[in-house]
This record gives sequence, C-alpha cells and structure tokens, in this order.
Amino acid sequence: MSAFSSEHIHPDLRINSYGHYLRRRFGCRVSKVNVDAGFTCPNRDGSKGTGGCIYCNNVSFSPRDTLAEIPLEEQVTTGMAYHRRRLKSDKFIVYFQKYTNTYASVGHLAELYQRALALPDVIGISVGTRPDCLTDEALELLTTLARDHYVCLELGLQSADDAILEQINRGHSLDDFITAVKRASGRGLDICAHLIYGFPGEQPEEFVKSADLLDSLSSITSVKLHQLHAVEGTELAAMYRRGAFDPISLEQYVNTAADFLERLPSRISIQRLYGSSPLEIRVAPQWGLKNNQMWYAVLNELKRRGSWQGCKETRRG
Repeated sequence: MSAFSSEHIHPDLRINSYGHYLRRRFGCRVSKVNVDAGFTCPNRDGSKGTGGCIYCNNVSFSPRDTLAEIPLEEQVTTGMAYHRRRLKSDKFIVYFQKYTNTYASVGHLAELYQRALALPDVIGISVGTRPDCLTDEALELLTTLARDHYVCLELGLQSADDAILEQINRGHSLDDFITAVKRASGRGLDICAHLIYGFPGEQPEEFVKSADLLDSLSSITSVKLHQLHAVEGTELAAMYRRGAFDPISLEQYVNTAADFLERLPSRISIQRLYGSSPLEIRVAPQWGLKNNQMWYAVLNELKRRGSWQGCKETRRG
C-alpha cells in the first residue's frame, strides 16, 4: 500500500481519478453535465476539410437529452437532475462537448459560457476544442472566467503521431497541440488531453510513449483515453466493412491502457478510460461490456499486476 500512497493515487483504484481530484479540490461530489451548444468544426465546414475525422459521429458519445435545439439552461437542468439522482452530486461543471466549442466569435462564446456559469450549483465549465481553434480572444475569455470559476480546456490530440493524424483526416499536427498547450499554460486553467488507441498500424509501444509527452507538458492536468471504435455514419465504419480496419481486441486495449497508466505521472488525473456508443449505431469492436465494466477491466489489470499509475514513470531531467 505504501508504494502508491501518494496524495494523488486512490488506494483502491490505483489511479488518480478525476472524480476524486474534484472531490479533493471542492470538498463535495462534482459531476460534469454535457451540453450541445450548436457548434460545428473546421474539419466539417470546409475551412480545414470536409467529412470530419474518420471516426467522428457525435451521436456516438452524446447523451440523448443534449440537442442544440434544446435551450442550454434546459439541457443543464436535465443533466443535473440525472446526476443528483444517480450519484448524489452536489455541484456541477457544464461540459461544452459536441464538435469544436471555441469555434465561434468571442462574443458568442462569452454569452454561452456565462449563461452556463450563471446557473445554480454550477461551479465551472469544461470546453472541448481542437488545438488549432484556440484564438487569442477565446483564450483571454477563458482566462478571465477562470479568475472566478473552474475552467477546464479539453484539447483533442488523439494521436502523437503526425502520420496517423493525417491518416484519420484530423487536420492538425502534434506541434499544433504542443503550441496550444503552451499558450494556455499559466492562465489558471485545467488542461485535459484526449487520446485514442487502436488506429490502423499503430504499435502499442508507440502509443504508450504518449505518456512521456504529457509528462513533458507540465501544464496538462488530466487525460481522456479511449479505444478506437467504428460507428454508423463514419468513414471508419466503411473501412471496417471493406476490411481496411481491424479493431483491437479487448485484451489488447486493457493491456496497453495499463501500460500507459503505469508510465503516466500520478499528478495527471484520469477523466476517461474507455469509449462507449449506443448499441444501435455501434459497428466494431463489439466487446459487450458496460461502461463501468470497461473502467474496471483496466483498473483490475493494474491490480492483477500489482502496479499503479506512475509506477514506471520515466523521470524527466
């Protein structure tokens, strides 16, 4: 037990979970409430590309009650009621999730963010965006809001390999991500990095090295990790059907995720360890596990190994 009794690592989970990080920081149960604020993406509207990333169908990871035509306040109220019933949550972070949530005029962004922050029991916002869609004006807005509220900037990297980023039609580079993180550092923001494992041709040892990248960027405070999966309405689903995409197995994912966590420093909290999508649009892989079963599949692998997050961290300097 003493081997992983750092202030960050939960002794039962063997990781620094985001939920427990929020509890330590705010002294109560905090949940994220997803909203759709009607944004699009430069990789869809033609400014960077069309069609989006090969795996992207936002329906696959968005709650059914989050629709742009539903007023923001109603989406938040519905989400808060759900989390109060399910988790007994006390406070909430409004998560601007779908597509690129800084891809608009700063005036429009300010209106949306401030409407969310004005709601009772909302302590902050989390803004999902691309590293190439963070204007100086948007960054200054988030910095100003962070003076009085919790603000998390979620940056989609997906892969640290530029060849893979090009292959998946991502439309930005690793250097774009690093530049965005450095520009956002020192502004009072939490910064979360998104990573996906299982791209065609990706080697597990190369993915695991992504932990070293996150460690080298000291302002990154959390990470979201999930497996690549194909859902209806995406190029990846078409690739799967013509034999051009061979999904990784559950065993491969669990082992690689555990390897990644062992190398990831304990200061970085874990927001997500899996991806899920509605059964009616899920194409592959079909692992047949519920969300909590996916979470514990990885944590139980750490327990089986007798390891924990950061136990094999590559020390810098």
